[in-house]
Amino acid sequence: MSAERNPDPKTPADHPDAEPRPGRLTAAAALAALEGLALVTGGVWMLVLGLTGDGDDRQQAITGGVTVILLALLPLLAARGLLLRRSWSRGPAVITQIMALPVAYSLLQADSVAIPAGIALAVVAVTALVLLVNPATTRALGIRGPGGNVQDQK
Repeated sequence: MSAERNPDPKTPADHPDAEPRPGRLTAAAALAALEGLALVTGGVWMLVLGLTGDGDDRQQAITGGVTVILLALLPLLAARGLLLRRSWSRGPAVITQIMALPVAYSLLQADSVAIPAGIALAVVAVTALVLLVNPATTRALGIRGPGGNVQDQK
């Protein structure tokens, strides 16, 4: 066991003893929030199409829209947690990026206007992953590495 303590998760970021939030952490939170907002937008779009479309696809579109909106909660909650420096938030943020990569790949395989969306999603997901595993992000979140030491102490 280490004598060092994990940072108090209740300590506000504007507390005088708190270090400033690294730009990488803020950028990762912004990318997660962007993905969450994109999912909410897509879910609302599916709902609107379902409510205004023909009766055959209505129930499927409504169910799909509600599901996509609920899935948007994962990156949105992760983004909020990252901004508040909650160590638990990195897991959902990483999971969101990993789930986005196959979606980006399938968009890239389409023979349509979905290809630019696939490129954009792939760039966002890979960038967010790099930011989330960065030692400065790990340190800011108080995540301990092997041996119980906070990552990359300097």
